[in-house]
Amino acid sequence: MIVSMMQLIFEIPDSGSLKEKRRIIRSMKDKLQRRFHMSAAEVDLNNSLSFGQVGGVLVSNSRVFGESVMHKALEMIENEIPVRIQDISIYSEEF
Repeated sequence: MIVSMMQLIFEIPDSGSLKEKRRIIRSMKDKLQRRFHMSAAEVDLNNSLSFGQVGGVLVSNSRVFGESVMHKALEMIENEIPVRIQDISIYSEEF
């Protein structure tokens, strides 16, 4: 079993409130879950107004497949979600 993981730290430049920030993060998580069938959650920076951190996980039987899905998810975030990515980490582990 291969577990592919993505951790993303980003800035939300147009966020004027925590409510707006949470709307953007909820939209990101929903798209990751619907399009890529991966689990996603806000994992840190919960009370920061302009920064967020989201983690995503996918279980598969192939490291190559799992990491390619993570890179496609990152591309979707860059193109469709109004955030500036500050740091990204993608890796896989075998269990």
